[in-house]
Amino acid sequence: MNPVLIDFKDLSDYRGGLVSLEENKNIPFTIRRVYYLFGTDTDVRRGFHAHKTLKQVAVCVKGACTFLLDDGHSRSTTRLSSPHKGLYISNILWREMFDFTDDCVLMVLASEYYDESDYIREYDDFIEQVHA
Repeated sequence: MNPVLIDFKDLSDYRGGLVSLEENKNIPFTIRRVYYLFGTDTDVRRGFHAHKTLKQVAVCVKGACTFLLDDGHSRSTTRLSSPHKGLYISNILWREMFDFTDDCVLMVLASEYYDESDYIREYDDFIEQVHA
């Protein structure tokens, strides 16, 4: 399994950094929700779930963290450490985030509004769904 990284155009100039994110252009879906994680201790792991339909793009706007993605057949890890790159996470992918830097701000753009029924929170249930 190869992670899908999206390169964002750097619009920075002498005034500072700028990246523009646009739904259905450099973000491959309509954006229905945006959230961000910050202040995560370096020894904390987050995620531990998959989604039935939701798709996401994760961007470390500051600092860095590592993603483990699992499609039920293979696993890969990706280190996000640049506001110029986004990690596309499709549905039916198990995800875990870890190894956060002290200053990490992880922004996530989501294709759907929050819906608890879309979550697969148990790994065994995820594997069962993949192999159904």
